[in-house]
Amino acid sequence: MGNLKEIRTRITSIESTQKITSSMKLVSAAKLRRAQTAIQHLRPYSQKLSEILNNLAGANTGTEPSPLFEAREPEKVVIVVITSNKGLCGAFNSNIVKTVNLLISEKYAEQHRNGNVQLICFGKKGKEQLCKQFPVSFYNEKLLDNPDFTEISAVADDLMQRFVNHEIDKVDIVYNQFLNAATQRITVEDFLPVTSLESDETQKTTNDYIIEPSADKLLMELIPKILRTQLYKTLSDSIASEHGARMISMTKATDNATEILRDLRLKYNNARQSSITNELIEIVSGANALNG
Repeated sequence: MGNLKEIRTRITSIESTQKITSSMKLVSAAKLRRAQTAIQHLRPYSQKLSEILNNLAGANTGTEPSPLFEAREPEKVVIVVITSNKGLCGAFNSNIVKTVNLLISEKYAEQHRNGNVQLICFGKKGKEQLCKQFPVSFYNEKLLDNPDFTEISAVADDLMQRFVNHEIDKVDIVYNQFLNAATQRITVEDFLPVTSLESDETQKTTNDYIIEPSADKLLMELIPKILRTQLYKTLSDSIASEHGARMISMTKATDNATEILRDLRLKYNNARQSSITNELIEIVSGANALNG
């Protein structure tokens, strides 16, 4: 009887866990649909801005290029790290932390020894793990729950101003790029200095544009908007990836709970059948003893 009671307690506990994981899966699926729609609508706009940047960069023949294009030796580095505020999403956060550690050890080891590597963390989980090893210059967890373009633009503007003032020399972004509900790709993306992806085809198409007043002036106006959009897009990518990872993780947890419940019910039925058989044997044995 003690064994039966223990199995019943485990079955009740796992059924409760199964209800929780199933509910979390449904919530993540609903949030994923909204986040996926947002990133799918934003990507064409971001890609077109990048295409315009490439065309303007190819046509830029002025003697004073934008200071945001200035590539210099990265003595002072800032890494923007985008994770999540909550757990239960598989290896979503741990993969980002591993990538940041690998990036610093392989690419910015000397800067780290000199104390010239700073982190900007969006997300509670990444900040909790990385602040023990690296200095965190900025931290915000609210933007993941309610991404606001104005606040994100303020962060991008601050980075651009610090880069122009030579306070920092390099800015990278580490985040999960959303591919589909089941797949996220760890991405390390250059933010500053701005790099244009010029090609022969781009150079040819550039000659077909008549630019007024000039490519340089347009670049000065356009580059800050592109960088603000880029940072907002990476944040939206990470949010969609988080909900996708959590939905998959909760789906697997629910399936595992179903399998465990099936095994426990089988064990319970076997134990109950064995208990009933023993009781019947005792009754029959007692009756035989009385008859004898």
